[in-house]
This record gives sequence, structure tokens and C-alpha cells, in this order.
Amino acid sequence: MRSLPPVVKNLLIANVLVFLAQMYFRNSETPLELYGALWPIASGNFKIWQLVTHMFMHATNNWFHILFNMFTLYMFGSMLEQVWGPKRFFNFYIICGIVAALAQLFMGSDFGYAVGASGAIMGVLAAFTYLFPNTPLYLMFIPIPIKAKYAIPGLMALDLFGGIASVNGDNIAHWAHLGGAITGFILVVLWNKTNRNTFY
Repeated sequence: MRSLPPVVKNLLIANVLVFLAQMYFRNSETPLELYGALWPIASGNFKIWQLVTHMFMHATNNWFHILFNMFTLYMFGSMLEQVWGPKRFFNFYIICGIVAALAQLFMGSDFGYAVGASGAIMGVLAAFTYLFPNTPLYLMFIPIPIKAKYAIPGLMALDLFGGIASVNGDNIAHWAHLGGAITGFILVVLWNKTNRNTFY
């Protein structure tokens, strides 16, 4: 943990602590998801702070959800923070997560509530792909490396299909993923064009 850049390290700690709190209050009368998850506006449970808090929560019945997100944050977020510095990376991560939530609210349909850092993580992956397009990645169940510029757009295409198809029983927030990815791509393109040293 000492070798991790500060923002990534603290994001990892925050996500794990919130997940443990979710587990602790899971069977209580007022689970944390009631306040921190992203609820549809029409549900009556929506609060403005959920645009941020949802990205620090994860599904407690699926350990793969938090493990995948935190591993991806560790692998790819660390490289972005080293390139950009803590301030820019933190702002990038939060902006991607907020726009991901807005995309899910206005494009998603019939979702109970949404939790997870996946929208912000997809923004991280999009930015990484733009900056390091030829980096070979190993994806699950595929024994050969695939360059980032092919692998990550492929994941986005699957999310686009999932969002449009609206398959019954699919509990993945595809529009949040796409919103975060598109936001991450736009931000990194703009930053690279203007070549600013900081982002406020």
C-alpha cells in the first residue's frame, strides 16, 4: 500500500470500508443502500448526494463486483495518477462517476437502484486506452493478449448492446458504464489538446 499513489490508495480504502459497513448493516431496518445507492428519481428515494455516494458502494451479494473494480482501479488508476498527479486524477475520477450516474438516471430504465464504481472505472479505462493504446491486456477466458485500443472499445460495445437490448434479469448498469467511459474519453482528449498541467 505504501507504493500506491495517494488518491488510488485512499479510494481503495474508502471503498473497502464502505463495503464492510454495507455488510454490517445489510440486514438492518435501514441498510446503507437506502441512503447511498443511486435510486431512480421517480422512486422517492433519490437524493442529490447519491450521484457521488453510489460510486463508493458495491453489491454485497457479489464479491466479484468490488474485487474487479478495485483491481482495475489499482492497475490502471495508479498509472493515470502517476501521469496526471493526485489533484487531476481525483477530479477526473469523481467527474466520470457523477456523469455515469446521470447517464443511468436518464437513459437507464426499470432499475431498482445502482451501486458501484464501475462508471468511474470505465472512465479510467477509456483514458488509459487513449494514453496507452498499444498496451497488451489479458482478458478473462482469452489466452492471448489484446491491445487496449481493441479490448476496451470491445467492452464498451458490449455495454451499448446491453443498454439497448434491455435483457430481462440483466442487473448491470450499462448506461452508467457508457456515461463514465465517454466522459473519461472526452476529458483526456481535451486535456491532451490543451496540455494543461492542472485541472480545477
